[in-house]
Amino acid sequence: MSLGKKDIINNISSETFLNKSTSRSFLESFIRIIKKNKSNIVKISKFGTFYIHKSPQRIGRNPKTKQEFIIPERKKLVFKPSTFIKNKIN
Repeated sequence: MSLGKKDIINNISSETFLNKSTSRSFLESFIRIIKKNKSNIVKISKFGTFYIHKSPQRIGRNPKTKQEFIIPERKKLVFKPSTFIKNKIN
């Protein structure tokens, strides 16, 4: 089961005794702050680190035709969980 935005808002509301409107505003502000970050690294203590990883341009190959083509450089969002979270999972 996945945890969506509404679920997070409900959890914030129930755990902090804030109303859902305030919880929604908090979550939206949090997301906006992360999006505006210029360093491309977001560290949250005891949770993990989000960062942008650049995959370099490379040569790919069609397995059926063996024809080569260029796969362009791209950016990927990567999440590295903290040791605390890793230990909680295991």
